[in-house]
Amino acid sequence: MRPEPLPPPSASLASEILGAWWLLSRLDHDDGGNRHVCPILGVEPLGFLSFAPKRFSAQFMRRGRELETEAPASTAPLPGANNTAAVGGYDAYFGTYELDATRGTVVVKLEASLAPANIGKTFLREIRVVGDRLIIRLNTNAADGTPISRTLTFERLA
Repeated sequence: MRPEPLPPPSASLASEILGAWWLLSRLDHDDGGNRHVCPILGVEPLGFLSFAPKRFSAQFMRRGRELETEAPASTAPLPGANNTAAVGGYDAYFGTYELDATRGTVVVKLEASLAPANIGKTFLREIRVVGDRLIIRLNTNAADGTPISRTLTFERLA
């Protein structure tokens, strides 16, 4: 299943993204519509995202991580282009962002990250708010190197 095209960005996107958001889904698809599952964060990771004016933070965790008896590898394989690296089934970072509301894109710059290699990196994402949902889309690579489109859908908490 290929991701549906995103709607045009709203003129009030800058104010619409502000708040706290809970991850509902994280779906990765290649150009053929095949789904790929991240081996580090799994099928349905937990996630929390917040946007304040010019600042953001994000956290993601593989479900069931608390039940693991053996420590997973300390870091993920090198992340794909335009993507961060998780550590032991967890990814967390924060920093600044610049929104282009006309294009519906956001460039995030990481000031801090659980994975030291992510610090200082910048990433480009498409971003939209549709009702009480925040949708973020980015192009990256699956663990096997296949180019994919990742769509993250969040529900507004506040």
